[in-house]
Amino acid sequence: MKTIGHWIGGKAVEGASGRSGPVYDPATGAQAAEVAFASAAEVDAAVAAAREAFAEWGVSSLARRTAVLFRFRELLAARREDVARLITAEHGKVHSDALGEVARGLEIVEVACGIPQLLKGELSTQVSTRIDVASIRQPVGVVAGITPFNFPAMVPMWMFPLAIACGNTFVLKPSEKDPSASGLLAELLAEAGLPEGVFNVVHGDKEAVDRLLEHPDVAALSFVGSTPIARYVFTTGTSHGKRVQALGGAKNHMLVLPDADLDAAADAAVSAAYGSAGERCMAVSAVVAVGDTGDELVTKIAERARKVRIGPGDDPDSEMGPLITREHRDKVAGYVRGAAAQGAEVVVDGTGYTVPGREDGHWIGVSLLDRVPVESDAYRDEIFGPVLCVVRAETYEEGVRLVNGSPWGNGTAVFTRDGGAARRFQLEATAGMVGVNVPIPVPVGYHSFGGWKDSLFGDHHIYGEDGVRFYTRAKVVTTRWPDPADGGVDLGFPTSR
Repeated sequence: MKTIGHWIGGKAVEGASGRSGPVYDPATGAQAAEVAFASAAEVDAAVAAAREAFAEWGVSSLARRTAVLFRFRELLAARREDVARLITAEHGKVHSDALGEVARGLEIVEVACGIPQLLKGELSTQVSTRIDVASIRQPVGVVAGITPFNFPAMVPMWMFPLAIACGNTFVLKPSEKDPSASGLLAELLAEAGLPEGVFNVVHGDKEAVDRLLEHPDVAALSFVGSTPIARYVFTTGTSHGKRVQALGGAKNHMLVLPDADLDAAADAAVSAAYGSAGERCMAVSAVVAVGDTGDELVTKIAERARKVRIGPGDDPDSEMGPLITREHRDKVAGYVRGAAAQGAEVVVDGTGYTVPGREDGHWIGVSLLDRVPVESDAYRDEIFGPVLCVVRAETYEEGVRLVNGSPWGNGTAVFTRDGGAARRFQLEATAGMVGVNVPIPVPVGYHSFGGWKDSLFGDHHIYGEDGVRFYTRAKVVTTRWPDPADGGVDLGFPTSR
């Protein structure tokens, strides 16, 4: 059986801890490979390689860094099909969705290629007699990324291209559930000419995570995952003196006002709730139907939901693939099966779905729950699967209270034809990303991604200008060059006049 090892110091390295975990094909349920779990000593080796490489890479020219990133961008674009196939094989998402993931990762690579513009400092001349003040940004050192299973290529590329472009070196700990994409990215970086040790990959579980959080040579750490783990990563990492950005979970609401185009809203709800099998932190998992829109909207969503084609990710006819693991599938199904007992109306029940000939795959169909009580588990919890809850609100104000009452604040959306209502919503919604007639408002690469409340721990959003600020430290330099005509010694305190 195939064994997936680490990437340390510019080369593939076999695991030495004696521990490993299974990697499954979600479409069949069969184990396809095993991945080595790094020991603390192996994490130390990756960090040591990164620290050694930083001595040269951290002072390298912007021209050298961007040349590597431009080459990486071309290699990745040429191999996008290969990366997508690895994602489909281990995560299960359909091939078109996997290609979209690679495209969004490429977007951040392209932003990183423009790092000279993003790293430009500021200069104030003649702040006092012959004194100038400059602000510059410098890399922080060795940085780490801990990334989730749902986007095994895109989320790492939300981190390492900017980190490396800023002059840092990087240690990636991807999800052990679908680890192969990160290995291919490492190979492409090496082929692009990235020096050995600048980018490293260690696979593993809590032992590897904890060692990265505690390691004295790791200066900063980025994380994307569930809220409980994000909180743990943030508190542990910062207690060890690290800069940490930790992105957590979500329960994203889509507010549908009475004047909305209900066909467009239904299309958007189905796409945003069931795309990637609902395994994304920006999925719409709760629709708030305002006024008398609820019955018609639910009918339209149900009609579309029943037509979603579910099958293996490598089948071009499939629109949704399986869930990542059998255990996760069973957990998601449990929310649907328990919904009626907690007062919801199960309009579409996908828990009995299977694919003929692949009955052992991690299959579940799409589910639609209507009139979901806000006290129910299906509404309160992040399900992270293809389950859409519909709640009813009499007024706009009541709907906004539902949106803002969530402990999460990742993303939200409003569907309306009224510009005034849309403007009011974008100001009143307590979420980091807001869509107006856009169900999944993930920002483009030159803006930054991040939520509020329990969806983000730390001061910086990810990628964009916030990413540059996170991966660099500011320094202010005050300079005075004496004029040849100057003379004598002045012991007075310098002033700005």
